[in-house]
Amino acid sequence: MRIGVFTVLFQDMPFTAMLDRVAAAGLGAIEIGTGGYPGDHHCPLDRLLESGRERLAYQGEVERRGLKVSALSCQHEPLGPSPELAQASDALFRKTVRLAAELSVPVVNVVSGTPAGAPGDRAPSWVTTAWPPHFRRMLDYQWNEVAIPYWREATAFAKGRGVKVAVEMHPGFLVYNVATLLRLREAAGENLGCNLDPSHLFWNGVDLPSAIRRLGPAIFHVHAKDCQVDPFNTAVNGCNDATPYERVRDRSWTFRTVGYGHGDEVWKDILGALRTAGYDYVLSIEHEDGLMSVAEGFEKSVRKLKELAMLEPPGEMYWA
Repeated sequence: MRIGVFTVLFQDMPFTAMLDRVAAAGLGAIEIGTGGYPGDHHCPLDRLLESGRERLAYQGEVERRGLKVSALSCQHEPLGPSPELAQASDALFRKTVRLAAELSVPVVNVVSGTPAGAPGDRAPSWVTTAWPPHFRRMLDYQWNEVAIPYWREATAFAKGRGVKVAVEMHPGFLVYNVATLLRLREAAGENLGCNLDPSHLFWNGVDLPSAIRRLGPAIFHVHAKDCQVDPFNTAVNGCNDATPYERVRDRSWTFRTVGYGHGDEVWKDILGALRTAGYDYVLSIEHEDGLMSVAEGFEKSVRKLKELAMLEPPGEMYWA
């Protein structure tokens, strides 16, 4: 495995200064946003698509520092009920796939998006229960008339260019847990898998090693991010929580730096499960810890992952 970083946390730094910062920390990979929710702070998407010279220079800066691009990320709203937003999100996805192919980046990270509950609705609808009965009708429409047709074609588009599609399971979107991810994968094909972010599963009460075992070869990319679940607030209000992120004391859960939501034993189990499942790619640090500065959160994540991650291939079992 390699340790990498989602470079959105260094969005205020110029591209080459960001690369220097990452290389100085001893990391081996970067994940770069191309637009949408992550922004495009380090990726002039259109310019790179238009110019082979620009792409060579861009790749050269990365490779000169011993780095590789683990994924391009363009999480946005391709299933949204606003035609303008959906079309813009789809165009961003296709440009990102094309650039990934040109740069030999194997993975594009996305979110599934959330459709409206019925044709003509003006807002997305996230359904989390099977009752009342109209929720079942909404889910049937969202999956069979919107999500599956779109992602089946989008996945084929990426596959034709040698790029995998990694859907981040995120509450609020149609794909938010293992079952919904695998449902979409079954419909769209094995070129669609997941960008596994433990933090989003932690606050839903998921046991990560069990989820990893179930996902297996569907894991294409991994975010290294933790989540602290507040036992008092969760005991009172459960885990679904729209309290603003800055009100940490009042929330049921809060994103944290690796090791500050769950201890070493939990993360060792996660990393062991990933290796057992055959995952041998990148652990991409994503900093969204409201209790730490970017610099401190990044540095602590790097130290913890260097300590816990298995960075070398397993040795020969001379004892077996």
